[in-house]
Amino acid sequence: MKHNEMLAMILAGGRGSRLHDLTNKVAKPAVSYGGKYKIIDFPISNCANSGIDVVGVLTQYESVILNSYVAAGRRWGLDAKDSGVYVLPPREKADANLDVYRGTADAITQNIDFIDTFSPEYILVLSGDHIYKMDYDKMLKFHNENNAAATIAVIEVPMKEASRFGIMNTDEEGQIVEFEEKPAEPKSNLASMGIYIFNWKLLRKMLIADGKNDASNHDFGKDIIPALLNDGQKLMAYKFKGYWKDVGTIDSLWEANMDLLDKNSALDLGDTNWKIYTEDANSIPQYIGAEANVDCAYITQGCIVEGDVKNSVLFTNAKVAPGAKVIDSVLMPGVTVESGAVVTRALVADGVKIGAGAVVGSAKSENIELVAKNVKGEE
Repeated sequence: MKHNEMLAMILAGGRGSRLHDLTNKVAKPAVSYGGKYKIIDFPISNCANSGIDVVGVLTQYESVILNSYVAAGRRWGLDAKDSGVYVLPPREKADANLDVYRGTADAITQNIDFIDTFSPEYILVLSGDHIYKMDYDKMLKFHNENNAAATIAVIEVPMKEASRFGIMNTDEEGQIVEFEEKPAEPKSNLASMGIYIFNWKLLRKMLIADGKNDASNHDFGKDIIPALLNDGQKLMAYKFKGYWKDVGTIDSLWEANMDLLDKNSALDLGDTNWKIYTEDANSIPQYIGAEANVDCAYITQGCIVEGDVKNSVLFTNAKVAPGAKVIDSVLMPGVTVESGAVVTRALVADGVKIGAGAVVGSAKSENIELVAKNVKGEE
C-alpha cells in the first residue's frame, strides 16, 4: 500500500433530523441538491480535485442508499490503483447501544486501523453535509508554511449569527488562541467550517487518550480542539473566501438551491476547472411546452414543463402539467405537479405528486413548506 501524504475522512453519519421527512429513509449527505447532485458529491469532488486519492466516508443512520452511492468511486475518478472511496460504518460492539459513532472524534478513533494502513502524514477531516468548493491542497500548504499541529478552516459569518457556530478567536498571525462552541457573546465572527487538517501522529495519540476518557464527548469541537490548545499546540485558522452553505434545515436547503438562480452566485456548477462530479442520470433532454411560461428557473434534464415556472429549481424528471404554477419552489427528482395545481415557497420531496387543482405553500409564509407526501387534488 502506497504512502499517502494526506488522507480524507468525511463524517457522513449525522441523522439530519432538522430535514424532517427528507431524512426518514435517506442519510442527510445523500439528500438531493441542485437539480442532479447529492450533497456528498461536494466534499468527495473537492477531494478528487485537490489530488487526494483515498477518501473514507463514515456512515451511520439510514445509510443503505449512501453506502451504495459512494462505493462507486469511479464517478469521482477515485477508482484507480492505490485510490478509492471507502464506506466505513461503525464497528459492531457487544453493547447494542454503542453500535454507533459516539461523536465526531470517536468516528475517527474507530477507524485508526484503516488510516494506519495508508501511513498518512496528515489527515483531513470533513463534514459530509455542506455545499462548497474548496482546494484542500492550498489549505495543506498553509498548514505546512505555518508549521501547525492542526489547521481549521474558518469563514466570516455575520456577527449576529456567530453564536450558532463554533467560533475561533485568533491573534494577528491567524493563530487560534481560543475556541468557543456556540458562545452567547461571541468575540469574533470566524466560524469553524468543520474542516480540519491534523498531523496524524499527534492526532492518533490524542484520539487514543480521548477514547479512554469516560467524561469526554469524543467530539472535535468539545474535546480534541480544546485539548490541543491546552497542550500548547499551534493551531491555525485558514480563512476561506467563497460560497459555503450548511444545509441542515429545510429553509437552508431551499436557500442553497435558490442561490443557483443568482447569476452572480459564487457557486458555479458549470465551472470546468473545478467540476462537481455526480451520478450520470439516464434521462431524456428537458422539454418546455409551447404554452409554458418559464421565468428565472434552473431546469434539469428529463423535466417536462407545460405550465408556469417562476424563480424555481426543478430536479431530474420533474413534471409541471398545463395550467399548473410553480413559484419560488424546489421540486426534487420525479415530482409531478398536475394541471391547475399551485406550488408556492415549497420544497417538494422526491417522487411526490401534487394533485390537480391542489394549492401548496403560501407567498406569505415565514418558513418554506416541506411537502413529503402526495397531495390529493380536486376529485
